[in-house]
Amino acid sequence: MASAPTFVETQSRPGTFWGLLAAGGLFLLAAFAAFLHFEHSGHVVTGMDNQIVWGLPHVFAIFMIVAASGVLNVASIGSVFGQAAYKPRAPLSGLLCLALLAGGLMVLMLDLGRPERIVVAATHYNFKSVFAWNVILYSGMVAIVAVYLWTMFERRFNAWSKPAGIAALIWRFVLTTGTGSIFGFLVARQAYQSALLAPLFIVLSFGWGLAVFVVVQAAMYAWNGRTLAPDVERRLARLLAVFVAASVYLVAVYHLTNAYYARQQSFEAFLLLGRGGGGLYALLFWGGYVLLGSVLPFVLLLWTRQGLHRAALLVVLGAFAFLYVFIIGGQAFPLEIFPGHTVTSPFGDGQAAHYVPSWPEALLGFGGLGAAFVLTVVGVRVLDFMPADDLAAANH
Repeated sequence: MASAPTFVETQSRPGTFWGLLAAGGLFLLAAFAAFLHFEHSGHVVTGMDNQIVWGLPHVFAIFMIVAASGVLNVASIGSVFGQAAYKPRAPLSGLLCLALLAGGLMVLMLDLGRPERIVVAATHYNFKSVFAWNVILYSGMVAIVAVYLWTMFERRFNAWSKPAGIAALIWRFVLTTGTGSIFGFLVARQAYQSALLAPLFIVLSFGWGLAVFVVVQAAMYAWNGRTLAPDVERRLARLLAVFVAASVYLVAVYHLTNAYYARQQSFEAFLLLGRGGGGLYALLFWGGYVLLGSVLPFVLLLWTRQGLHRAALLVVLGAFAFLYVFIIGGQAFPLEIFPGHTVTSPFGDGQAAHYVPSWPEALLGFGGLGAAFVLTVVGVRVLDFMPADDLAAANH
């Protein structure tokens, strides 16, 4: 029979809780104000146009959805693969999964507009569309993780924790495959249309999810005046280093495969070398993702002491840099609608699109993070699941 993780009541002051809740609420209010601005004025107030239809809000949304899948790895390592050091962290892992998924989906719905029509999307499916399949995957993820959490907290059902964890593990792989396939099936864009994107997103989710977990866990411990056990910190650091290295490898394979094909070489030169107006994307890729988001965290994790939290923050920042390049840069590259012919139209054919995010887009994106933050703070306070083993280690 599976053993239940032990939890104790959080020790934070009530004032701290209400302060954190108010901070997250401000971001939510700002996101709602941005949404009302969109609804009143239309998307003309954003930096998006006919070529770049997925803007900064989608960068935030995709990050949260992919990280929601990856953060569940912590629970899987504990309850599915039997690693004792990770078992007490499984409930926080599940809570973060639900919170991040809720925040990401909130951003997507508010950015698209008319969120009340989500009922139509949830009841009328076009099974030829990968978007319809993702509606099923997101809904299923919420249900499975909720059951998974229930088996952890309800002692009568602790024996079902491992089967529920296995179901969540399988479902999250399918969900991240679906997210990567959204881009992989876009044959009209040279940036995407690749079968490598599904496994790439799965591997990226490992590192991004664990980085988010480390940052949130550190904040929760600071909130309660506790410190992480050194042995657990070393385990998390080594695991994050492996995930970062695997992510860089898959990203390199993706770009090298693209560069091999003659028709993709101009796109790779645009994105990675800054040719044809792609200077910002090359800077973000090499400086933001490769250097600050991968190489520096890898060094901090393996060759410095107590570098876990800083490395995790850098991995999160690098994830945003990567997604900005991937999503925005992928759309900014000129469309080749009629190869070998010159086409002139109001859509700027043959020209790299210029995109500058507007302040409502930024507020909406940060509002999604605020929603995830509020759900996490409330969950930690109400459910009281600070791992008891870490408290014992911290008190010695």
